[in-house]
Amino acid sequence: MLRDITLGQYYPRESVIHRLDPRVKIAATFLYLIMIFVVRDFTGYAFVTCVLAAVTAVSHVPVKFMARGMKPVMFIIVFTFVINIFVYKGTVLVSLGPLNITDNGLRQAVFIAVRLILLIFGTSLLTYTTKPMQLTDGFESIMRPLTKVGLPAHEIAMMMSIALRFIPVLLEETDKIMKAQQARGADFESGNLMKRAKSLIPLFIPLFVNAFRMAIELAMAMEARCYHGGNGRTRLNPMKLQKIDYIAIVLIMLFAAAVIVQASGITGLPMLWPSR
Repeated sequence: MLRDITLGQYYPRESVIHRLDPRVKIAATFLYLIMIFVVRDFTGYAFVTCVLAAVTAVSHVPVKFMARGMKPVMFIIVFTFVINIFVYKGTVLVSLGPLNITDNGLRQAVFIAVRLILLIFGTSLLTYTTKPMQLTDGFESIMRPLTKVGLPAHEIAMMMSIALRFIPVLLEETDKIMKAQQARGADFESGNLMKRAKSLIPLFIPLFVNAFRMAIELAMAMEARCYHGGNGRTRLNPMKLQKIDYIAIVLIMLFAAAVIVQASGITGLPMLWPSR
């Protein structure tokens, strides 16, 4: 299960998406998130899915690798689906005692589940195709104008980069601790929910100890290298928009315009299961 968590991991490939400026990819991701919530029906989601599939194909990130990252969050998707399917009133399709599955509930449950899947797939592409240091520089560059009002842009970007970098490290450390505990007779899978929760205590304690140890070592290493924040800091490779970045910006704006037009109903396309 732990090996299935791919959040924050970079997937090295030679592709157009990998070569894009990180600022363009960050802005595109935020715009994509907004457009996901602008969509009001399954016709719009079908269009978004096609665009996402095209971007994934261009990025050369395997779909199996991305689908593997969905396994840890499947519980959240299924739980949200089950909750929504029984909440909304409408024409009863199936009756399960006091609970009824209605047409509105089924529509809304599928709609929310598709939205969550598209959100996870779309945002994952940002970390799959962008190195942590590039993300740091991109976020810092975008937030730099806010430093005039006292926002520590560099420090916030650095914290985000460190958090992303430590996710796979902590997952690997957790896997090592679990195997060591299992070799000593620990059982993390049998028993009821309370027993499983108690069995995780010997796992969490050394994990937290190792996490704090790595944090202290990182802080000492940064101090030893005279790190004092972003004041006066220069970059080996300054970020500069290229021709491909401007093309990507135009395509992103066209995508957003198409979603807004479709959601507003100007195109006259039939709405498949429109949401209320």
